Amino acid sequence: MNDNREQFRENAEKVARQERGVQDQVERAERASFQDDDAPKAMQAGAREYPVPPLTQQHLEKPGVEADLKLEPMYDAPFYKGSGKLEGFGTLVTGGDSGIGRAVAVLFAREGADVAIAYLDEHEDAEATKAAVEKEGRRAILLPGDVADPAYCRDAVARTVETFGRLDVLVNNAAFQEHEHSFEDLTEDHFDRTIKTNLYGYFHMAKAAVPHMKRGASIVMTGSVTGLLGNKALVDYSLTKGGIHAFARSLGSHLVDKGIRVNAVAPGPVWTPLNPADKMDITKFGAGTPMGRPAQPEELAPAYVFLASPQTASYITGEILPVIGGYSGG
Repeated sequence: MNDNREQFRENAEKVARQERGVQDQVERAERASFQDDDAPKAMQAGAREYPVPPLTQQHLEKPGVEADLKLEPMYDAPFYKGSGKLEGFGTLVTGGDSGIGRAVAVLFAREGADVAIAYLDEHEDAEATKAAVEKEGRRAILLPGDVADPAYCRDAVARTVETFGRLDVLVNNAAFQEHEHSFEDLTEDHFDRTIKTNLYGYFHMAKAAVPHMKRGASIVMTGSVTGLLGNKALVDYSLTKGGIHAFARSLGSHLVDKGIRVNAVAPGPVWTPLNPADKMDITKFGAGTPMGRPAQPEELAPAYVFLASPQTASYITGEILPVIGGYSGG
């Protein structure tokens, strides 16, 4: 028995030496990578290259105007070719003046849709989006107002239907985001504004839109990776985004009998005015993703086209589509 125990110890020491050998080999390669100019960098897998951290430092006042950004978001997707996926559709995009909303409006127009652009008060941005839609040969109207106001939502939907004669796609995208340093400092006013914009706004707009939508219509909502994974500095925002995911799933089931599909896109970090109007330091924004950079709006917009079109997503409802730059095992 003692001989066995001695063998156990010798075997254990041998294994420990093997483990140290493996460790040494890995650490040698890792140390070399620290000084290797060809070490992994931010991933570029698109039709053109996108900005990588460190990004241009800038802090915007809310609600954030895209025209003021020194590093201009890339939204026009010049290599994307339309194929009539939304031909003749009447569409309404909230938060359509800038960021993801602007990119979605442009691709919707390229796919043959007219676009109603709902926004708060970023008039310069909204005019630029309108011009971009019209450049695609489609009609656009501007609808300034607060999505938290049910009367505004009813009026925005009514004007869309009056102008285009139909409402086929609603994109609930408008959002309020402001980080907090500690949960104890999250005020009721702050919490209320986030809930009113991100949840009430989606509810009011969907409620106003559904009576005007026919079989084959769809609703696409903007969720967030924060609604999937949480975010310690965005407790209230993450709460609303998780709620949006549940809203899409539940409303999708509820509207099956009407032939209206409801889905959500859950973006990761995207370079839009939303984040420079939130954090003071934006230089490392998106660096923590596996791809090592934030997305540009034009990289998100095709997901909205996919979910909105009956040609591509007729059997998809109640789904959450993450576009987050990859998953990391830690």
